[in-house]
Amino acid sequence: MNDIVKQILFYIVILLTNIIQCITGFAGTVLAMPFSLMLVGYDVAKPILNVLGILASIGVIIFNYKSINLKEFLKIVLIMGSGMAIGILLIHYLDIDKQILYFILAGIILIFTIIGIYDNFIRKEEVENKEESIWNNILLYSILVASGVVHGMFVCGGPLLVLYASRKLKSRDEFRATLSLSWTTLNTIILITDISQGYFRSEVLPNMMITLGISSVILVGAIIIGNIIAKKLERKPFLIITFILMAISAVSLILNACGVM
Repeated sequence: MNDIVKQILFYIVILLTNIIQCITGFAGTVLAMPFSLMLVGYDVAKPILNVLGILASIGVIIFNYKSINLKEFLKIVLIMGSGMAIGILLIHYLDIDKQILYFILAGIILIFTIIGIYDNFIRKEEVENKEESIWNNILLYSILVASGVVHGMFVCGGPLLVLYASRKLKSRDEFRATLSLSWTTLNTIILITDISQGYFRSEVLPNMMITLGISSVILVGAIIIGNIIAKKLERKPFLIITFILMAISAVSLILNACGVM
């Protein structure tokens, strides 16, 4: 497969995954990352998807800033940020082989898929006593740390953060606005780290900016299409599609790491 075909497929991945992101409220990057790694490589996929995440989040904040829950936002940024620092250090200093990287991400995505299916289709609301609530909070904060580690490594800790936020943020607008402000803050930290680590160095900057510019235009189109679909159709069918696609992306990564694809 030549570079032009890979680039076109990369843009198609961005379009489709961000449409799904608009409809379901999560999983855009976790769906895009596996295919992007195979098409354009980690050094392009991670910074581009990160910047697109910032742009998409800013769009949500502009229209929903009044619904931001500042208390939960601070919790998310502080706790998840600590885990994110661990993830950034792991990916930067361990010099992980590409095949091992693919296996790790595939495993994480499969775990996300299982948790997502349980949380959306199997789990029933439980009445908690005070003691159970304390342990539940410890579990949720642990999920935030884990989400940060994954986000620091692959910029796709969203499914775990959604698991936390779905328990803490009740209204749809509060959920979207608070998470978007969290992503803007955390992804900006990753962007600064990416710049300091040379992802946007001078020799690759022109091509990176062209890719980012085209991707940003596609992102706007994806947001428009996604919002139109979201208003007309139920969220549940798209959740099912999302989890199926997540499983497929994980299997694709494993096959690629094994040299089958």
